[in-house]
Amino acid sequence: MADSDIRSKRAAVIFNPTKVDVKKVRRAVAAAQKAAGWSDGLWLSTTEDDFGRGQAQAAVAEGVDVVLVAGGDGTVRAVAEGLRGSAVALALLPSGTGNVLARNLDIAVTQLSASVQTAFTGVDRAIDVGVIDLARVDGSHEEHTFVVLAGLGLDAKMVANTRPELKKRVGWLAYVDAIARSMRDSEKIRMRYRVDGGEERTMSVHTILVGNCGLLPGNVLLLPEAEVDDGLFDVVTLRPEGFGGWAQIWLKIVWENGVLRRSSVGRKVAGLARDVRTLRYLRGRRITVALDRPEDFELDGDEFGLVTGFDAWVDPAALIVRVPAS
Repeated sequence: MADSDIRSKRAAVIFNPTKVDVKKVRRAVAAAQKAAGWSDGLWLSTTEDDFGRGQAQAAVAEGVDVVLVAGGDGTVRAVAEGLRGSAVALALLPSGTGNVLARNLDIAVTQLSASVQTAFTGVDRAIDVGVIDLARVDGSHEEHTFVVLAGLGLDAKMVANTRPELKKRVGWLAYVDAIARSMRDSEKIRMRYRVDGGEERTMSVHTILVGNCGLLPGNVLLLPEAEVDDGLFDVVTLRPEGFGGWAQIWLKIVWENGVLRRSSVGRKVAGLARDVRTLRYLRGRRITVALDRPEDFELDGDEFGLVTGFDAWVDPAALIVRVPAS
């Protein structure tokens, strides 16, 4: 490639000013873009009214070659929504509590210089995007996208109950406190659902999660079969009965998924393990859910209010992400 072509390249940086040290990010980006021979980048801040979608669309309109996003999972989700379907790559500068997409793509979550370097020297990978139509209590509908997880029940209550001041101090461990307080609500959710337009079924659950990624903070492998680019959702429902039911779920997720499945011998042992009634996995390209009563909902770790149901489907390979070349 000619030197003049390299110098014509330009990045945009979308940052959440409440999550990042902007001066530190500016220094790291300036050094990396200079080393790569790129032009000065475009800097766009998120706002209370626009968490990143509009900024991403503006960056695409400016003709940038890559969009760096510095913020938490919610900022990443909003920027991905704006970049969906475009040819512009998203580069992650993890700055939040979970940084779940970065973890699933083996992008450094604690080394700013490494993640910035990836933005300018990495390779592009197409991943799936989840698209979801939310049914509201007043009968209206809203369409959003997500790249990690959509959920309701205990999961959404956990997000709603997470104390911001604790989250700021101890990071993702704040969710442990939120889970403990959320579990006091033992009332189950009764739902009707269809997978890929099949037969309608009913189920009572504490939680349902629709996932594009499987690995969570703390090295918890919630969805062991999930891949970000397989064109499928992995769905898990939790329906424990008392302490014993929660113990079964914890053993399945932490020991079987998190330990056994990380080696070839362990995977064989895990394959012999019996399924537990408290945990059920589903897979498909589309899932439609109707609820008997309104429930809290979350997308990629952010509250999205009360819903009476949802229709979620996969948009395959709809987002380009810049990942380490190795």
